[in-house]
Amino acid sequence: MFYYLYLLSDYVSYLRVFQYISVRVVAAAGTAFVISILFGPFFIRRLTNICCGNDTRYQSDLPVLDKVHGEAKKKTPTMGGLLIIISILVSSLLWAIPTNPLVLITLATMCYMGLVGFKDDYLKIVKHNSCGLRSGKKLLLQVCWSVFVTSLLIILPATRDFVVQLMVPFLKMPLVAQMPILAAILFVTLVITGASNAVNLTDGLDGLAIGCTCTVAFAFAVMAYVAGHIGFAAYLQIPYIAGSGELAVFCGAILGAGLGFLWFNCHPAQIFMGDTGSLALGGSLGCVAVLIKQEFALLIVGGIFVIEALSVIMQVGWFRLKHKRIFACAPLHHHFELKKFPWSETQVTIRFWIVSAIFALLGILLLKIR
Repeated sequence: MFYYLYLLSDYVSYLRVFQYISVRVVAAAGTAFVISILFGPFFIRRLTNICCGNDTRYQSDLPVLDKVHGEAKKKTPTMGGLLIIISILVSSLLWAIPTNPLVLITLATMCYMGLVGFKDDYLKIVKHNSCGLRSGKKLLLQVCWSVFVTSLLIILPATRDFVVQLMVPFLKMPLVAQMPILAAILFVTLVITGASNAVNLTDGLDGLAIGCTCTVAFAFAVMAYVAGHIGFAAYLQIPYIAGSGELAVFCGAILGAGLGFLWFNCHPAQIFMGDTGSLALGGSLGCVAVLIKQEFALLIVGGIFVIEALSVIMQVGWFRLKHKRIFACAPLHHHFELKKFPWSETQVTIRFWIVSAIFALLGILLLKIR
């Protein structure tokens, strides 16, 4: 919305700054941060009246983890992802070009995945249904949306050419210039759904998931900016995606909203994001990766999320095969709390943030290595 203020630059010269994506990225981050900070206490009060926390860990590990964490977490309100989604949505609509199809698709993905997570949280917390939204149904809803998004990208003239390309790091040209439509649908579905669930698995300690999300959002803001700049894209020899620079504004909004939410979510947390926030953030970041053709870079930039997801897969698979555990508890962040020489919750969180920041910087570095 504010982008169009540059049309008045003939009368007020400094309004031309609203043309620049870099300015609007910072403004979007600042706006989302302020919204989160201002409305955070309101959401905490309201959600406290509605719910009293949500623990989605494995039942067999609950006694051990409860001993480590204490009883306080059970009284912490969840569904705080609503605050994150609203902050990002308002900020993005204010500072990004509202008619940009890439931004609209990403916002729609965030809202849809957030709605799926909200349904799960609502069933668990308000309806006291410990199973919540069954995992199979949740996955089906995520897959259906991913298929819809891919189909839409194939139909739209601006996106149909690049959505079927398979780009990998270190290569200047696509590894596959044109995937079959079915393969493209499967690939995009895997990226969006996988990212959504990976962030969800990481959300287990105060500030952990949202802190790592901020580093990923920063990296993708840089990537989206250069992908949408024809000069930088040509210099770095990465795909130029017209209009994708506006996704940097969206990523800036994620960064600002994430930092604002972290204000209340740092240890000891006053509010949890729940599946509402984790599914929305993961799905939208996966969507951004698809739209700027950095799907494989997401594996590096979001390295913490990948490791957390793999730890669960390895734990479950090995237990079914050998009836033994690889880790003391999965996802991985709980292992470090329960190992022989345990880390405190704060130590785990901050050390994972550090590793996440390193992964993000490595992902940005990949832009130059071609």
